[in-house]
Amino acid sequence: MSRRALSLAAYLAYARGSAFAKPISLPDRPSGPVIWAYAEEHEQGRALGSLCARLLGIRPEISVFASGKIPVRPDLTHISLPAETVAECAQFASGLRPDIVLWTGRSLRPALLDELKKQGAYLIALDARDKLWQTPAPRWMPDPGPATLTLFDSFYTVDASANRRLRRLGVDRELLRKKGPLIDNDPPPPCDDQTHEELAQILSGRPVWLAANLQSDEAGDILRAHRMATRLAHRLLLIMVPASEDDYPRMKAEADELQMRICNWDLGETPDELTQVLITETPEELGLWYRLAPLVFLGGSLTAGHGGQDPFLAAALGAAILYGPNVGQHVDAYSRLVEAGAARIVRDADSLAAAVSHLVAPDQAAVMAHAGWDLVSSGAALVDAVLSEICAELDKEGEP
Repeated sequence: MSRRALSLAAYLAYARGSAFAKPISLPDRPSGPVIWAYAEEHEQGRALGSLCARLLGIRPEISVFASGKIPVRPDLTHISLPAETVAECAQFASGLRPDIVLWTGRSLRPALLDELKKQGAYLIALDARDKLWQTPAPRWMPDPGPATLTLFDSFYTVDASANRRLRRLGVDRELLRKKGPLIDNDPPPPCDDQTHEELAQILSGRPVWLAANLQSDEAGDILRAHRMATRLAHRLLLIMVPASEDDYPRMKAEADELQMRICNWDLGETPDELTQVLITETPEELGLWYRLAPLVFLGGSLTAGHGGQDPFLAAALGAAILYGPNVGQHVDAYSRLVEAGAARIVRDADSLAAAVSHLVAPDQAAVMAHAGWDLVSSGAALVDAVLSEICAELDKEGEP
């Protein structure tokens, strides 16, 4: 037995625990194919949930079970992870008997993954990065991580650095697929084509930027930034969309206090050459505004306590992205966009005004938008590849 295999055997002996494990609660296994998806991080969870939804759209006979940080969705059955003991993991694996496992995150569960493999599951690791793989093994024990990684049948890696790390850990080169990061690819919100065409004609030639899903306590900074930016671009139009209907009154009051020329879209008003701010009362037509504005500030990020919003929707619709420092659980998504050159952080009204003044130029916004589109497109290609592999594996299992 190799040293690598010995390390996993030693860990499994350590994790054996009591032979009489506490019974775990699992729903009855459906008769058709079963997928089990696990996400360690929120960003990965949202993306993995969207991937599973796409899978169910093309293969409705599949049942998908989800664990970890995957958001609750009506089409997924959420189940808890078992304790990392051999007995409980064996219960989990034999009760669920997934055909395919989708795993994200760098924290490995050797006992669980080993039991799933024994039950015949096909293991796919997604969003594998050039970061240290971790296990619950104590420090005095040989690291079971490399041996655990050899249980996987397929790896979708973020970049060449991730490939190199996995190769050094003993993963077969043939199992590595460099496809970029796993990105949430939910379909964009709808937009009425006729309304879009009419507004695009009305706003033709005017520089436009959008403040999307704004919280009420951000409105003052956004409007002050806009007023500063109009000193250099006097025809600049701001579209303000609240996060909810409750945020609208303060937004309107702030605009009135600054004596801005407002167009209230929900009252049936149409912007003219003198309009400085187009304001809406609800976010219901956000799909329209994303398609009209080449530059977007994503709300819920300038002031603390809101957590920001997922930026990939704006990137998918071809917008250059600005955001504040308070993006909570979306940090990884923004970091990827910043690294690609598709997003820029601002700290206050002054830095926002400077960024808008610079990026509202069509050529500047286009460079950022193109970078964001490239990143999102790579995520879509990854999803397509994963779905193809899943379907191929399920079809193979169904052959006589």
